[in-house]
Amino acid sequence: MSRKETQNQLPQQQTMPGTTREMRPHPDHGEESYRGSGRLEGHCALITGGDSGIGRAVAIAFAREGADILVSYLCEDEDARETARWIEKAGRKAVLVPGDIQDSGHCRSLVDRAIEELGGLDILVNNAAHQATLTSLDEITDEEWEMTFRTNIHAMFWLTRAAVPHLKKRGGSIINTASINADVPNPNLLPYATTKGAIHNFTGGLAQILAKDGIRVNTVAPGPVWTPLIPSTMPEETVATFGSNVPMKRAAQPAELATAYVMLADPRSSYTSGATIAVTGGKPFL
Repeated sequence: MSRKETQNQLPQQQTMPGTTREMRPHPDHGEESYRGSGRLEGHCALITGGDSGIGRAVAIAFAREGADILVSYLCEDEDARETARWIEKAGRKAVLVPGDIQDSGHCRSLVDRAIEELGGLDILVNNAAHQATLTSLDEITDEEWEMTFRTNIHAMFWLTRAAVPHLKKRGGSIINTASINADVPNPNLLPYATTKGAIHNFTGGLAQILAKDGIRVNTVAPGPVWTPLIPSTMPEETVATFGSNVPMKRAAQPAELATAYVMLADPRSSYTSGATIAVTGGKPFL
């Protein structure tokens, strides 16, 4: 797919959490383009939201770099099975675990499953997120505010806390997905943007705490990316022009994010911690 095709998203809408198969055009996760070079050979990774979008692109790239992967997802079984198919096609092990990361017990169980079924844990990618378009403060219910925080930042803390004892034994890398909204908040995504600012600060503080344990902590801050989150949480007219407000005048394909995660996961990036990699189509992240 030409990158320019993302300028021409069709007006479309889905119910949350959205599925890849209904998106037009279909996103590019690097299925045909990503070539690995063994940078993560023998590593084990846990990726939340790994069924689709950025998570799927990262899973494909990690697998082609040599990693076995546990894919955490909410309920999108068809998307998750497709991700697993690409992981296994790369010759790596895929473990699929559905469930809601709003539950702290489920977060702990994800780490336990990774240790049990993959044999260890080297990389934690905290990528899953919830957002909703809400145009006034009155529209933001207590339930919506709490759901956004539990999914986007509380779960990140619970997963990290469970993973750190295992990462200490192997070194390792924690990679959090923030957003350009951490720096330039969209007023129609207030709960989401607020959590992304929290993720940015969580990453910076955690990197300092865990440096003594040999664990690196970084964040990727995407700009607009063409994922199921977009047609399932935004109005049709917004979807059709999504990404046109950045200098490149288009949304990114998920595949265009994957290399940032690979770089941060690579043990050779041994002095990179507390960093934010902005992948924003030319829009500055301050």
